Amino acid sequence: MKVVVFAHTPPPHHGQSYMVQLMLDGFGGDQRKKGRTFRTNYSDPDFPSLKPTRAGDFGIACYHVNARLSSNLEDIGAVRPGKFFLLFGYCLQAIWCRFRYGVNTFYYVPAPGKQAALYRDWLVMFFCRPFFKKVVLHWHATGMAKWLETAAQMRTRSLTYQLMKQVDLSVVLLQSNLADPLKLMPQRVAAVANGIPDPCSSFELEVHPRRLARYKARTILLAGQNVTAADLENTGGDPHIFKVLFLAHCTREKGLFDTVDAIALANQQLVARKAAVRIRLTIAGDFLNALEKTELQQRLLQPDLKADSFYAVRTGSSDLSGALAPVESWVEYRGFARGREKDRLFSECDCFCFPSYIESFGLVLAEAMAFGLPIVTTRRPGTPELLPPGYCELVDIRAPDQIAEALLAAMSKTSFQPLRHHFVNHFTVERHLASLAAAFRSVEPAYPTESPAGPAQLASQHSPAS
Repeated sequence: MKVVVFAHTPPPHHGQSYMVQLMLDGFGGDQRKKGRTFRTNYSDPDFPSLKPTRAGDFGIACYHVNARLSSNLEDIGAVRPGKFFLLFGYCLQAIWCRFRYGVNTFYYVPAPGKQAALYRDWLVMFFCRPFFKKVVLHWHATGMAKWLETAAQMRTRSLTYQLMKQVDLSVVLLQSNLADPLKLMPQRVAAVANGIPDPCSSFELEVHPRRLARYKARTILLAGQNVTAADLENTGGDPHIFKVLFLAHCTREKGLFDTVDAIALANQQLVARKAAVRIRLTIAGDFLNALEKTELQQRLLQPDLKADSFYAVRTGSSDLSGALAPVESWVEYRGFARGREKDRLFSECDCFCFPSYIESFGLVLAEAMAFGLPIVTTRRPGTPELLPPGYCELVDIRAPDQIAEALLAAMSKTSFQPLRHHFVNHFTVERHLASLAAAFRSVEPAYPTESPAGPAQLASQHSPAS
């Protein structure tokens, strides 16, 4: 099966561009560039490596049009005349691939509910769709259906339906994301969870023993008892610091400021209890808005985030406070983390906090589970599909008080192995590629199906819950 992949790869780096890169690598690379090795660049710290694959391993041959319109994250969504000329050139490339290589299937990633992004979708569908027999839309973002109904004018809705309705296949990341594609009445729908190369193959030998050692020492301290030198082994020397990680784009919508407020609230409770444990937050990610960066800098100067003097670990025979580096603040900003630095943060931290308002999937949650890292996240649609059944540390959006309570509860839980096993069973790149290839091939006439195609058909075997 030949597919024109009309989507950009990093840079800029975000979940959607990364998954497009993994798909291309997994399906054998860009067939327009024959004679080269098509696999992830092992020296690029932004991309965990994939095993080299050949075109045909999954029955999919990709012809890539790298439709990059923005050079950095800040430029995404900005309207510039030059972008329209770029987009027209990309459309010409796709049409050329249609006739030069005999490609009949067109793959495209539609935009969320934003006017400027929708203009892009209109132009691409207007120029490219008439030349291809099959169209596949891969919905990495959500919100278009609600936006069309609540914010868009009638002419906008009408033109969107005319250009994008009844495609051959719509792929969603989760079953809870069906509203957007079903609004446009596709012939077939498939839920295919994202998947990534395993970033923590050393979990059982290295990461899990350290998590258990820190948990046991922390439990002793929370009970008001002294830890021994033996208790401190394999803990890194600071089990009295419950290390929380926020790793994402640093925006209010991702829950950054809610997380910071929650750290202050949780530490206030620990001080009131006279507990020998404190919570420290590490923030890793880029800011998309200079005003929000300034707001965070000002927030970190507030007195409720200043480290108090009671954070030393006392053993049965000695006081280790003199050997510990002083902690000035309970929040530290590291900037954008990649490669080994990113993996180190996931390995060394004790909890991952990601109270986002806007995720369609939350690829970073899969990364955290790969490291067996306990998670505190929002109770938004789709979260139950991502986490193990019955997972408890879920909070409402814009609720720092609930986040604080969930972080305190996470201190005393050992969900390390269940989270790791959930990743292995549902979110590996091998599972993702196999499911995505099966969904692509389902649009071919000779591909067997168990039931007639239609807008209500959902290939549930591709969902993470299966």
